Amino acid sequence: MTEQELISACLRKDRRAQQTLYDRFSPTMYGVARRYLRRTEDAEDVLIEAFVKVFGNLDSFTHQGSFEGWIRRIVVNECLMFLRRNFALKNFSEINERLDEPTPSRFDKELEAQDILSLLDELPDGYRTVFNLFVLEGYKHREIAEELGISINTSKSQLILARRRLQEMLAKIGYERY
Repeated sequence: MTEQELISACLRKDRRAQQTLYDRFSPTMYGVARRYLRRTEDAEDVLIEAFVKVFGNLDSFTHQGSFEGWIRRIVVNECLMFLRRNFALKNFSEINERLDEPTPSRFDKELEAQDILSLLDELPDGYRTVFNLFVLEGYKHREIAEELGISINTSKSQLILARRRLQEMLAKIGYERY
């Protein structure tokens, strides 16, 4: 079944098509949610809420851009709403001193996805959220600031601090900067 056929069937409330859509996209979207949320239970809850929104708003998908990207945006927004509801993003700090961006670290091919997820889990919520939005989702600092209700400078400093912390953690486990 093509993506368009699957979307059409879901719009007709075909339960098998809805299950197929969920089965096709939920593993990837769970990974997205898990990058933002430390607890697997929270990621699972957010994933379910996101797919309820996907099915409820499927008629608003305009076929501009990828369908997976559209779903990803919903999942990310649900993660951000979850973090806001739980006050996890309340403690952002802005550093006024000039921070030089560290040289980006090179992940060795042997570093597994689970290792990276574990490192992200060790970051404070603010660092992890901004890092995910900027590095993995491709948001601009202006967009991050708007989404999180913070200043652009706070977004930039959170990213710099996240990168520094990740480099320190990578150095501790034997992955040096490139």
